[in-house]
Amino acid sequence: MLSRLFVKNYAIIDETEIEFKNGLNILTGETGAGKSILIGSVNAALGEKVSRDIIRYGADYALIELTFTAVPEKTCEELKERDIYPDDGEILISRKITAAGKSICKINGETVTLEELKNCSSLLLDIHGQNEHHSLLKASSHIKLLDKFAGSENDKLLSEMKNEYELWNKTSKELESALSTDISKDTDSTYLEFAINEIDTAALKEGEDVELEEEFKVLSNSKQIMEALSQSLQLVSDSESGNAGDLIGEAVRFLKKAVQFDEKLSELSDILENASSLIYDFKHNAENYINKPQNSAERFAEVPERLDVINNLKKKYAGINGSIGDVLKFADEAREKLKKLENFDEYLADLKKREEKERNTCLSICEKISALRKKAADMLSVRIGEELKSLNFVAAHFGAKLEKTSRFNATGNDSCEFMISLNPGEPEKPLVKVASGGELSRIMLAIKTVLADKDEIPSLIFDEIDTGISGRTAQKVSEKLGVLAGTHQIICITHLAQIASMADTHFVIEKTNGSSSVKTEIRELSDQDRITELARILGGAEITNTVLENAREMISLANDIKKTRSLKQ
Repeated sequence: MLSRLFVKNYAIIDETEIEFKNGLNILTGETGAGKSILIGSVNAALGEKVSRDIIRYGADYALIELTFTAVPEKTCEELKERDIYPDDGEILISRKITAAGKSICKINGETVTLEELKNCSSLLLDIHGQNEHHSLLKASSHIKLLDKFAGSENDKLLSEMKNEYELWNKTSKELESALSTDISKDTDSTYLEFAINEIDTAALKEGEDVELEEEFKVLSNSKQIMEALSQSLQLVSDSESGNAGDLIGEAVRFLKKAVQFDEKLSELSDILENASSLIYDFKHNAENYINKPQNSAERFAEVPERLDVINNLKKKYAGINGSIGDVLKFADEAREKLKKLENFDEYLADLKKREEKERNTCLSICEKISALRKKAADMLSVRIGEELKSLNFVAAHFGAKLEKTSRFNATGNDSCEFMISLNPGEPEKPLVKVASGGELSRIMLAIKTVLADKDEIPSLIFDEIDTGISGRTAQKVSEKLGVLAGTHQIICITHLAQIASMADTHFVIEKTNGSSSVKTEIRELSDQDRITELARILGGAEITNTVLENAREMISLANDIKKTRSLKQ
């Protein structure tokens, strides 16, 4: 759920922070207090296009942060597939807009593109209001919602379809590659035989090139190595006072005499003994290196020649940055390809047979999925139609339009688009063409109510849902929001007391005039403050005792409805 909204320097908002709760969060306030600005800030955080003009006058930047907690496990898995990793089920989305027009988007501290921000935030929050971007207005999401409504039997078929599609897709690509290979298989065979023979003749060994390069480095600098080693050995072995090792040994003997009088000197004695031992080891190893048989001129010629062979093979069969391992892998793959080419006709016939069998299996599953979808689409249309009528769309007709696609994919071969007609005699039109903001929000509410236990977007914001409604319709909308709040976190901006009375948490948005600027502030209301705010909505300028009593009664009735909701859950 959306647990925290932080806004700084956005339009007339100086700095504000809201901690939203579970259930139904209601926001009310006078006209012009900044309710739309608040929704605009959320949209900005979700990746909508904004102008730098939204930065508060005199500020260098605007900042919006959204904190989501208790993110559902399935949503977390989808986010991980997009390389976004929730921190113990928590996601922090932030967007900073600078005066220079730069937009900096981050998810859990990692900078992301605007497109990545949009894609990830769409899994966490859905906004419904005039001119806003809705997940339900994307036709591509309709088939997913229909599948969720269709239930567990459909889920099993979709899982089976996904597995079978992956098998067919792999076989199909292999067949496509084989058919293109058939045109030039004689040429391919000749090339593969040549490559395998060239690599095998070279008798490559893993890591051989590294060893040869080290050896060549030594061979190329052998003279300098011998001169440096000889000079070092001479300095250690000869001096005016004698051999360095012998001198240190003599020093050790003197020091040991002193140790018997002061044990603290034993540490110094040990240091000298170690030095003496190291010098003798150095002399022994240096003399062996100098006296060993030197590499011949023949070896000096062999090493670069062998390196040329290896590097040429790497360049041909493994690319510029390839290794001997890559060359050997190429040879193994070439042997496998050659084997197929040698039995190509038999291999191709088997591949065609396998592809046809797997394709028919996929088509068979597609038919089963389509049948379930058709049944679910009819039921869904009726259910949503009923919800629309209860929301005062008396003549509304809703339909889920299913069509066959030209090719199947991992989810079958159907497309789905939600269609609606709001007035008698009008044909059904795609949902995306419904223009009225208020009507659109109520349509979304009807759809969300039916799909309440199926829809996995945890948080929903409704703006302008009360446009053009009152009385009984407003009460129905209020009750629907209350029902939906049992399975989702709802954030709703409203001007109607019927809707505000249903709040589990109620915030008021207020505009204050300072000496030099105007500010918008948001605060959570206490139980008593809620009564006063509802009375303001009901009574306008004058709040009488009768209006206050009416407000108390509305809240009491709403609480009774919520108790009924809790019992049903």
